[in-house]
Amino acid sequence: MNSMNALLEPGMIVRHPDRPDWGDGQVQSNIGGIVTVMFRDEGKVVIDGSRVALIAVFD
Repeated sequence: MNSMNALLEPGMIVRHPDRPDWGDGQVQSNIGGIVTVMFRDEGKVVIDGSRVALIAVFD
């Protein structure tokens, strides 16, 4: 798993680096490197944290 993804917790806001059209998403869970995110414009997406480094949003 990407080291930044290991820090993601439920409730945090993230962006997918390759899918800006999905908008911001809220982390639902992060279990064993599998991150479930509810994106504003895409819905629920399950992401393999070893393949995609999500970007935490702090604004």
